[in-house]
Amino acid sequence: MAKASKIAADRRRREIVARHAERRAELKEIIRRPSTPQAERDAAVAELRRQPRDASATRLRNRDQVDGRPRGHLRDFGLSRIRFREMAHAGQLPGIRKASW
Repeated sequence: MAKASKIAADRRRREIVARHAERRAELKEIIRRPSTPQAERDAAVAELRRQPRDASATRLRNRDQVDGRPRGHLRDFGLSRIRFREMAHAGQLPGIRKASW
């Protein structure tokens, strides 16, 4: 089980990313577009720099939705490999069966 503070920090970061995502995308598009005048590009870079660091999606960490474990994350299920195995064996994941051939 991850520390409650780590889980809370990740949840807070996800909210910040969601809040700033649209504006960040606009600014990055302005910066990338070759036809943008240099002054406008510089202004966009400055505004992007003023945004909080936690507004960047690269600061997010995929965590297990049940206990917050940060490693061994299975994206399709939102679970860690350990929690996935436990829940699959217990029959709590519909449609998941142990391989047998």
